[in-house]
Order: sequence, then C-alpha cells, then structure tokens
Amino acid sequence: MRKDYIAILETGIPPAGLDATYGTYADMFADLLSGEGRSFKIFKTLQGELPDQDENLKGVVITGSPAGVYESDPWIAALMDWLRTLDNEIPVVGICFGHQIMAQAWGGHVEKSDKGWGIGLHEYEVQAHDLWQELAGVGAVRIACAVTHQDQVVRKPENAIVLAGSEFTPHGALYYTQRKGLSFQCHPEFCEDFASDLLISRRGIRIDPVLVDQAVETLKKPSHRHDVLGAISKFLGA
Repeated sequence: MRKDYIAILETGIPPAGLDATYGTYADMFADLLSGEGRSFKIFKTLQGELPDQDENLKGVVITGSPAGVYESDPWIAALMDWLRTLDNEIPVVGICFGHQIMAQAWGGHVEKSDKGWGIGLHEYEVQAHDLWQELAGVGAVRIACAVTHQDQVVRKPENAIVLAGSEFTPHGALYYTQRKGLSFQCHPEFCEDFASDLLISRRGIRIDPVLVDQAVETLKKPSHRHDVLGAISKFLGA
C-alpha cells in the first residue's frame, strides 16, 4: 500500500560538519514537525531530486540553502518549474531560500540586498493578526526568530499577503491566497546552539567578526520559533 507523505526538499546542507552534531536541515524539519500518522520523504533537490506530483504527495517543505534563486544551477530552474506546475491545493512551506524561491517562481522578485547580512535574532512585526492567530494559535505583535541571509524578496507575488515583516526585511513572512503557500525568511528549525555555531563557522570567512559576535549575543534572547513551527505544522495538515 502506498502511503501519503510530506516531501522535504533539501536545497542545502549545514556547513563545517555541523550536520554531524545537529543533523541536516531536512532532519531538523522531520524531527520538529513529526506527529501521529505523519510521514516524510527527503529529496536531495540540491542534486536534482524532486517528488512525483501524484495523489500521495500531501505537502512540501523547502529548506534553506546558501544558493541564490537567481543563480544558473540547473536544479534551481527545475525546482521553480516544478513549483509552477504544482497542484494549487498542495500546501507548500518555504524557509529562507525556500521562502525566496516560492516568491520568485510565483511572480515575485528576489535580489541580494544592499542592506547586507541579516543575522542573529530578528523581530518581524505581525501584519495579518487574525491570520497569525488562526495559524499559530497565539496572538502576537512581533515574531522573534533566528535569521541568516543576504538575499531578500524585494517584490512579493500579487497572490501573496505579508504575514509579518520588519524595516530590514519587509517581506519576512508571506501567505499565498490563490494557492496553498506559507513561507518565512527566518529559521524556526534553528535552535540557539545551532544558530550560534553556524554564525561562528562563518566568522571572518563570510561575515565580519564584529557582526557575528553581536548577532550571537542576540540569540540568547527568547524566540518564538516554536510558535512558527506550530503554525507550519497546522498549515501542512494531518
């Protein structure tokens, strides 16, 4: 008997061997979103793997990646084509790169921001309060969560509303109205230790050491990552 499943599209892997300690990004989501009767399949989309679009595919999660959606790698173009042909009734969740490629594929635009690196714990102001209450089960004015990105959605698709955002990241979270899509620029799958170790691994290599040290300090503050994960889990359904 074939079993319904949620596909986790792995578009990147943790650097510097951090997966040995924390697992891969796909592992994190499979663990954090697990529930009774819920089954996951991991696809190495970075290597060109994509799910068949059949009746057994019940949801999609797209992970983060160091790649940019505007780059010429064949797997990026294939993923965008796949998203454009996906059944509108299948819920899709995107995180960081996933957030960006959903926007790019569905009519928005992504660029490397001239604001520079966004790292550490960032706060997004909730703009669609009733929707956030419905998804997360909690009322909130702001959502604090770990981020690490240079690219941003600079123009959202017409069929998306801004769920939450900030001055630094105006399109921090998007909810799609004509298809089932929910995406976040932030990383709810990152625990404090992983987010810190990830930044430290990039200290002085990709990111200015002073910025990294400041960002690591912010990660010690309380986050709302579990509220975001709860919203994602509810959105994906049983």
